Amino acid sequence: MSHEFHFLDDVATADLAFDAVGDSLQDLFQGATNALIETLADPQTVRSSWQQTIVRADEDPAALLFDWLSDLVYWKDAAGVVFSKAHVALTHRPDGAWSLNGLLSGEPVNGSTQMLRADVKGVTKHLYRLGQERGRWTVRVVLDV
Repeated sequence: MSHEFHFLDDVATADLAFDAVGDSLQDLFQGATNALIETLADPQTVRSSWQQTIVRADEDPAALLFDWLSDLVYWKDAAGVVFSKAHVALTHRPDGAWSLNGLLSGEPVNGSTQMLRADVKGVTKHLYRLGQERGRWTVRVVLDV
């Protein structure tokens, strides 16, 4: 299992952008998830006292990833939390759809114990693309901050 991500400079004004790469679609989802978590706060400064399970399905992996990342932003706002980690399990069903089972772990925002970074308002469709390049899965994501 291998994934990576790196943040991009000068891609979008007043927004944050990253590219994530994975050997498999599963790895790509995990890498993009980790990038979003790192955008919000240093996960090493966040405990795991809060958890939320998310289940989604879609025939289009690009739409599924977009919705999953949007779920993280939703729960950040709805529960007032940042995340220490997220586990993503992706399966390709016999009917052709992709299923995602995710488990978010984190704790309520606490500026005195956590190294907070950006307050992401949403995942945008600007420059959003998911595909395969040279046998690896890639995605570009722009976040509204």
